[in-house]
Amino acid sequence: MDYKELIKSFKKEQYFDKVNLHIHSNFSDGEISPDSIVKQAEELGLEYISITDHNTVNAYLETDLLNHENVIPGIEFDCWYNAIFFHLLAYGIDVHNEELKPFLAKNKRDTSADIVRIFAKRDVKKLIEAIHKANGIAVLAHPACCWYLSMDNFVKTLMKFGLDGIEAYYPYSRHRGIVKFHSRLTAEKVANKYNLIKTGGTDCHSKILF
Repeated sequence: MDYKELIKSFKKEQYFDKVNLHIHSNFSDGEISPDSIVKQAEELGLEYISITDHNTVNAYLETDLLNHENVIPGIEFDCWYNAIFFHLLAYGIDVHNEELKPFLAKNKRDTSADIVRIFAKRDVKKLIEAIHKANGIAVLAHPACCWYLSMDNFVKTLMKFGLDGIEAYYPYSRHRGIVKFHSRLTAEKVANKYNLIKTGGTDCHSKILF
């Protein structure tokens, strides 16, 4: 399946009632299993979802997620660039790809402990290259929460490394609604300005999908 073209086809109105591309399972810091997520998604009438655990694809390797046509393989990486900490989503990846392995978590704490994850050291340029070699797309997650003065300038920098998209549709609930440095509208404007893929998801970690 051409996941890039599929994701490009999603409309703003489909997020979050029909498409949710940012969900965490208990393979990282979420509360429920991948199976429970898939079951709830079906009950809610979601047409496509992506489980994007922090720094791990084990939910795909150790369950039957890949057998579900409405599940888009995904992951969320913790990254630094200069003094800016941010999250990079990858979608449509081949979860067995060797190029991604150096960037994956070595243990459970690397997927769930905030104090460990914030010290992650990943070369962003090489990471995006690996995502592309794994047939995936690289998307800047919840961009209004990143610690930069200019979202536009930061996105342009990541575009030089191959950034494909921006998570333009995001609820900014919980702590993300407090630790927010930019307007959510800015993300959509920047994505449109540079013709980047726009994605969206609720960043759900709880027992009930929302």
